[in-house]
Amino acid sequence: MSATGLFVFIGGIGLFLLGMRLMTDGLKVAAGDGLRRILTSATRSRVRGLASGVLITTLVQSSSAVIFATIGFVNAGLLTLYQAIGVIYGSNLGTTLTSWIVALLGFNVNLQAFAMPAIGLGMTVWVLFGRGHRAALGQALAGLGLFFLGIDVLREGFAGAGDAIQLEALTGYGLWSSLLFVLIGATLTLLMQSSSAALAVTLTAAAGGLIPLPAAAATVIGANVGTTSTAAFAVLGATAAAKRAASAHVAFNVITALVAISLLPMLLWVVAEIAVRVAVSGQIAVQLAIFHTMTKLLGIVVMWPLTGWLVKQLEARFRSREEDESRPRHLDHNLRDTPSLALDAMRMELQRLNHFSVDLARASLSAGPESLTKMESGHRTVESLAIAIGEFAGAVHHDEQSDHLGNSLPDGLRASQYLVDAVEHSVELTRLHARVELQDEELVAERSRLFAEAEQLFSAALISDEQDSVAALKSLAELQSRFETGYQALKSRLLRAGTTARLPVRRMTLVLEQLSALHRMADQLCKAARRLHGLKPVQEPVAALGSDAAAG
Repeated sequence: MSATGLFVFIGGIGLFLLGMRLMTDGLKVAAGDGLRRILTSATRSRVRGLASGVLITTLVQSSSAVIFATIGFVNAGLLTLYQAIGVIYGSNLGTTLTSWIVALLGFNVNLQAFAMPAIGLGMTVWVLFGRGHRAALGQALAGLGLFFLGIDVLREGFAGAGDAIQLEALTGYGLWSSLLFVLIGATLTLLMQSSSAALAVTLTAAAGGLIPLPAAAATVIGANVGTTSTAAFAVLGATAAAKRAASAHVAFNVITALVAISLLPMLLWVVAEIAVRVAVSGQIAVQLAIFHTMTKLLGIVVMWPLTGWLVKQLEARFRSREEDESRPRHLDHNLRDTPSLALDAMRMELQRLNHFSVDLARASLSAGPESLTKMESGHRTVESLAIAIGEFAGAVHHDEQSDHLGNSLPDGLRASQYLVDAVEHSVELTRLHARVELQDEELVAERSRLFAEAEQLFSAALISDEQDSVAALKSLAELQSRFETGYQALKSRLLRAGTTARLPVRRMTLVLEQLSALHRMADQLCKAARRLHGLKPVQEPVAALGSDAAAG
């Protein structure tokens, strides 16, 4: 290929990529929030997710854009991994439309006769309206014109290159030749960051006689593998959930490629049979479009029954610290048929929840605004653990339980809810720290003493099997009484300071809100501790639950 031919080739790719970008961006803007609504509402099942993935990719003509959006929704918690996988499958199938456009129109229509009016009309609408949905449609139309113009340039560039560049010598090595062209296809996609562009190059090159059909089919497979690079870029700095969604996209394309390569001769035979029946046996580009669609359908057929297994494998990887902490460690569902063992498992998980909650409560006493995200993450973890404990308790068989076991399960659930409430108040306390300013030295000192008493009380609310429950309950009651006395005294002094103008009323209100959050947190932790002491494996159940027995 001469230098002029090389520049024509590069220019054709540039026109194609520019057209794709303009068309995709314009269609996304023109669709507005419609695509988001489709993606979030049409994913209640894998079948609907598959259909929505095909539809959205067909509308915006970019599987990469759909994959990016899907990963973003998973990252934001709007889609689960199971829902996202259906969309990913559909998006991979929807992207085959580009191959059909190139195959059916690129070699059977005077593209310049269509492209030039589309560019002119599209740019006119774009310039006249400036912004909004109509301008976006104009942009998309201009992009479509450039898209076809790029195909036309590539087609002409490859028309005479078949004699100058012969790749037949690379096709005589069986599987190794196929793997070489897979690598070429993947490299093209990586360089151009567009599988659609790589497919357009492949189809036009094959139609120009530069690449034989088996080699072109292997290049199509490689282009599909190369498109996974967009998913890798999408998860830089993303959450563990988003990394799993991107990995699902990679797994689909890699497994599909392996299956397609292993069945390549058979697939090409099927393509040839279909081509004969629909009278396109002489159109290599159409045969490649059939092959492209067939490989995607084959991938869906292979991956569909494996989706549950894939989700399970991915959920075990890329785990964030929050997810690890929120995963129960002692709740073995095999113990549900043995109530006494199930109660022991629940008790150990509740003790873990107790320690985690107390740690968050103590951290909130001196947490700054920068700790709010960590506190909110801890709150989600505590909620997840409490839900898991509740589901486990609900599944324990009740038929042969003793009265003690029957009463212990509800007590455990109450304790878990008390801990969730306590951590919720710790988040509230953390938020209030940034808003509360107290300059009165005497009041500041008294508040510091109350916070120190709260820390001692929180430490006493920690539960372990090694504790003497009677002594621990007695110590807890004494510390709570001392804290209550200090709280009421400080509350009275703040109210007096506010009524005598010693403290601005607004500031007094904020300090009282701060102390109220602290008080409620201490109350919930003490209630949980009393319930948990009643679950400890002792010779006789702890009968004295303190004042919580009445308060419930």
